[in-house]
Amino acid sequence: MSEQTQWAQGHGWTGNVDANDVHGVPKPRVLDVHEWAEGEWRRQRAEVMTFVPGTPCSPTDTARPGLDPSEGWWQGLNDALRVLADTPTERVSTDQAKVDRRVRAAFGPDAEIGIQRWETVHGDLHWANLLTPLAILDWELWGSGPAGTDAATLYCYSLTAPELAEKVVRHFPVLDTPDGRSAQLYVAARLLHRAELGDHPELVAPVRTLSSKLLHMPAD
Repeated sequence: MSEQTQWAQGHGWTGNVDANDVHGVPKPRVLDVHEWAEGEWRRQRAEVMTFVPGTPCSPTDTARPGLDPSEGWWQGLNDALRVLADTPTERVSTDQAKVDRRVRAAFGPDAEIGIQRWETVHGDLHWANLLTPLAILDWELWGSGPAGTDAATLYCYSLTAPELAEKVVRHFPVLDTPDGRSAQLYVAARLLHRAELGDHPELVAPVRTLSSKLLHMPAD
């Protein structure tokens, strides 16, 4: 890891090591850490992890063409995310203030998404962070977040592959609940913010379509 000095601290800096407290989820484990300064302007961090065999589901965050995980893989992911959701932590991935900031920036100053249920989430569950056989990588952002965040993130990153997106919905019923719809709006707002920075332009149109649909749904 490499970061400017002022950002080389806090939960994002120690996420992989802190994730050693997550048990029952297929993931690497950090064995040792070494940090050093690169002059006065940058800090470096080397983390030695256990090797996790497998191949990334996609070379990019979005789904690669033809991606079609097995039913056993889906079940394993569902089980892993349930274990993670019940893992106690003092880390915070996303709080209500961050939800408000992202949602209002994306959908206007009157947009409001009140999160009713929180759980422990990975926080960045896209296809490049998932392996087959199943393993979950990249734990910098994990912590408490809106319930359904991980399913919503995977769904939004699948919108360029409609058949795969339908499978995400089928395997994660939370997406068709008030909690899941709130999580989808937050994730959509986050991705639209990233698109403004130049990331994933291919997701902008389908994410905006999804957001419009969710924003116009009647309240439950």
